[in-house]
Order: sequence, then C-alpha cells, then structure tokens
Amino acid sequence: MLINHDTRCALDAVVALVNTTPEGEGPDDLADVATLRRFVAQHAISDVGTLEERDLVAVRAVRARFAEVFAAADSRRAAELLNAMVAAAGTTPRLTDHDGYDWHVHYFAPGASLAEHLAADGGMALAFLVVAGERERLRRCEAPDCGHAFVDLSRNRSRRYCDSRTCGNRLHVAAYRARRREAAAG
Repeated sequence: MLINHDTRCALDAVVALVNTTPEGEGPDDLADVATLRRFVAQHAISDVGTLEERDLVAVRAVRARFAEVFAAADSRRAAELLNAMVAAAGTTPRLTDHDGYDWHVHYFAPGASLAEHLAADGGMALAFLVVAGERERLRRCEAPDCGHAFVDLSRNRSRRYCDSRTCGNRLHVAAYRARRREAAAG
C-alpha cells in the first residue's frame, strides 16, 4: 500500500492521539495544555496558534471520535463516523509546499483550530484507508495488557502488536519460557 508522507504523518498523529487515552485507571496522557503543546511539537503539526483549555477539550473529543473509528464494526460505520468528523471540521482541501516538503494537500481550513486540523487531516487519512478497502489495517494491539491502536502497514497485513520490540517480544519471550518450563517438567 502506497501512502504519501503527509498521509503517513496524519495517520501517525491519529494513532498517537488515540493512544493518549487513559487505560483503565491510568492517567490521561493529554492531562493539560502543556502536554497538548508537547503533542503538537512531537508530531510537527503546522499552523497551530496559541493553545488554550478549550483546545484541550476539543482535541479530547476528536480523540474519542478517532477511537470510535478504530472500534467500528465495519467500513460502513467507519465511513459514517469519518464523514461526520470531516464535515464538522469544515474541510477545505488546499495545496501547500511548506517546511521543505513537496506539494501536498492539507484538508483543514486556514485558521482552523487544532481539533479541526486533526479531525480534517486525520479523518481524511483514515478515509483513504477505507476507500482503498484497507480498514482492517486499523487495529488494536493483541498483547493482553496493552490494547494500543496502530495502523498495520505491513505488506501482508500480519502485524499483531503495537510494537514488536516491546509487546510482541515480551509475549514471544513469555511463550518461549513457558515451553521450556513445560519441556523441563515433562
């Protein structure tokens, strides 16, 4: 699956945003405006003005809608969610070539809030997956104690864990040790 740089950045931001959701009793990784600013900086989100508490509230609402897309039972439901999100963001596609990148499309309107920016660009990136018949690439980690969101961009759609070096490796090592214990006991 061919994904351009801008779409990949938008998908990465969506996944990172969804993964800021508190798990169980855990803390919210978007606890305050300062953590929201760090999120914007980490993901090099452009055209963001001064961030305030209302931006934090709005971004958390967008995060919840993105999580619904990952949980959608089928492509029709994902499309309904994405259509509503992108329409509410006031999408205005425009060509741009900022920050040393070649021409690409931004979907957020000039002067859009951070939440509208994320909903428009991230919503369109997810929409491209639905249009391409690739919605099943939107996954949750299969590690029992994780559940983080990720986009499986592997060629054969076989990725099962959010990060093979942590979740995947930990489960493989545990399975190996269990087999060794079983062999030693047998």
